[in-house]
Amino acid sequence: MIKNKIVVYTSGTFDMLHANHLKMIEYARALGDILIVGVNTDELVASYKSQPIIPFEERIALVKALKYPDIVIPQKSLDHTDKVKKLNFDIFVVGDDWSGKYDYLEEQGVDVIYFPYGQGISSSSLKKRIYDNYKKLQDAANNHFPLDAETKEDNK
Repeated sequence: MIKNKIVVYTSGTFDMLHANHLKMIEYARALGDILIVGVNTDELVASYKSQPIIPFEERIALVKALKYPDIVIPQKSLDHTDKVKKLNFDIFVVGDDWSGKYDYLEEQGVDVIYFPYGQGISSSSLKKRIYDNYKKLQDAANNHFPLDAETKEDNK
């Protein structure tokens, strides 16, 4: 708490920013007076999953452009122990795909909320859909002419 204001912290990769990201950030905003959003750096993301599609500088710019956050910062670690001390946050909100991972923050007096993403869109599902559509287009282009099609050379 800072000057009797509730500080909320949320974070994520926010790759291919989508509606579920916005819902979580909006939810976090509603829980307090000050919302700080951490955006995972490319190096951090690469340490636990595949490299983001959108580069860090673009992802952080997109999150800064949203109306909900008061402060947007780079996030370089998934360990938030020091961030609690430095940023004085009271509530931490993260997607429920991280369920249980941040329970240790409760020992520091932080309320941890695992936001239910629910069904539907995720950056991973978007990437897969884009890849699958690209693969279909590529296959169609590669198979535009049947293998047994006659060419001018064949007719000579």
